[in-house]
Amino acid sequence: MTLQTTKTNRQLCSDVSQEITDYSVILEAIPHPLLLVGAEDQIEFANHSAELFLGASEAILKRGRLQNILTFGCPLLSLVDQVRRNGKTVNEYGIEIFVPRTRTTRLIDVYAGVVIDGTQRILVVVHQRSMVQMIKRQLQNRSTARSVSGMAAMLSHEIKNPLSGIRGAAQLLEPQLSGEDRGLSRLICEETDRILVLLDKMEAFGAHRQLTREPVNVHTVLKHVRKVAKAGFGSDITFKEQYDPSLPPVTGVRDRLIQAFLNLVKNACEAIVEANISHGRVQISTAFRSGVKLKLPGSAPHTSLPLVIEIADNGVGIPDGLSAHVFDPFVSSKCSGSGLGLSFVAKIIDDHGGTVEFERLNGQTIFRVLMPLHDNIRQ
Repeated sequence: MTLQTTKTNRQLCSDVSQEITDYSVILEAIPHPLLLVGAEDQIEFANHSAELFLGASEAILKRGRLQNILTFGCPLLSLVDQVRRNGKTVNEYGIEIFVPRTRTTRLIDVYAGVVIDGTQRILVVVHQRSMVQMIKRQLQNRSTARSVSGMAAMLSHEIKNPLSGIRGAAQLLEPQLSGEDRGLSRLICEETDRILVLLDKMEAFGAHRQLTREPVNVHTVLKHVRKVAKAGFGSDITFKEQYDPSLPPVTGVRDRLIQAFLNLVKNACEAIVEANISHGRVQISTAFRSGVKLKLPGSAPHTSLPLVIEIADNGVGIPDGLSAHVFDPFVSSKCSGSGLGLSFVAKIIDDHGGTVEFERLNGQTIFRVLMPLHDNIRQ
């Protein structure tokens, strides 16, 4: 009985191998990563696109299981498990996975289905989204940011008025009080002042006043940001600058751009400190890359965004669970973080007609800002 079973299994494996060989020419021609996953999650076949996507040859991939080439908790693993349990085809759109061998974060669409041949194999087809599609995902945050803008304006108006009344009443009562009671009156004034400062910060999201724009040399802005960082929170970190000196100016408000890039550099430095890296490094670079065009609200049909500013660090990185919401207001991986920093960055860059995105590449977290040039943006 055992010999017969062993023979049957060997015959089945032989049939499977022959079947894959018969169709390998066709499967290799498919321009999308394709994997054939066995009953024990072992890789039975990977086409050339899958080799490039996963950063390993088919021979290496076939030595291990799917769990060996992806990170723990990767959405692709749970997707394959779901298909195996339910026996139904699954299509999942817009999921992010981290590929350890290439150290990159990819935005993908996935098709996974059971191969109807009694072997419990699963066919996985991955469709990679382009950089522009990744950037367009960030554009969806604009509606969220604008909702927060409206909420901030309403809160500021509705809360500041009664707060002023509370503070005024406390000041009137203070001369009539003594000892501890007077101290409580002062505490009320101090706390109302603190809340008013917080509301002023939130008003930044609700500010829709016309900006007075002028040509701005982005390198002057970035050098100022580096100088401020080096004198304070980035004093122990090595900064490397790689600028394209031929870049023309952008149209914008210098102080607002300083705020945006200072926030990005501060985040990079904090990520390095959190990772406890002894040789922390932040690289600030600029480049001109033609070909990226997006349709932005209130702009011409398509706006060219050729000016690229990148801020890269070798810090702890952004947790996978937050990567899709990193620019959403009130989302932060820090215990004491307000979650407003990156939202504020996105709003400032949005106000300047650009967009911001990030990725994890070769052990670095890279925030990439794409902006129009001076002649491409309407005043």
